[in-house]
Amino acid sequence: MSKKQVKEELEQDILLETFSKAQNLYDNNKSALIGAAIALIVLIGGSVGYYYYSTAQENEAQQLMAKATQAYLNQDYQTALTGSDTQFTVGFEQIVNNFPLTDAANLASYYASVCEFNLGNTQEALNYITEYEVPEGILGVAPIAFHGVIHTELGNHEKAADIYIKAAEWDKNESTTPYNYLEAARAYQDAGNTDKAREYAQKVVDEHDQSSHVTTAEKLLGTLAVAQ
Repeated sequence: MSKKQVKEELEQDILLETFSKAQNLYDNNKSALIGAAIALIVLIGGSVGYYYYSTAQENEAQQLMAKATQAYLNQDYQTALTGSDTQFTVGFEQIVNNFPLTDAANLASYYASVCEFNLGNTQEALNYITEYEVPEGILGVAPIAFHGVIHTELGNHEKAADIYIKAAEWDKNESTTPYNYLEAARAYQDAGNTDKAREYAQKVVDEHDQSSHVTTAEKLLGTLAVAQ
């Protein structure tokens, strides 16, 4: 027998042995393997199904947002919040409740908070803004600052000050940063924390000397000095 024939027979034997082991493994674990395969199919099917479901939910919520947003822009806060039976529209409240986990529902939480605040429902406004997931960058500054406004209205001045600082530092720039530092200083002043009030008013003067808020910050520093 040639070396080539011997090699081919050995390879065939190895292949047969490997196949035999694989066949035995399958025969001994048939139920488990079939179960695992079914589970994998269900998992993949579920993922695909959820993707299409969530996409459909997002699209529907975005469409419903249009009418509510129009009412909001017209300062019709009640209609924007709860919708209108006569006009067959839904409001931000229903979008938040019926389309959870969508981007539209998240934005609706912010708009609902503003609506509730303008309707005089400050605690409800706080509930909505607390649920809002703030976007990164400059777009997140105003919602954070508004959160501070709500706490100011509720008399939670120390908490409001902390949130204004967060707004100031969320996206540092020469417009919103000194403004929110100044609001933090005022909130600390209202809370009776003159040291912190002085610290953040001074930050406006020292770190943002070209800001239009410097004059107001200097006046606040003067008021705090007299109050000592």
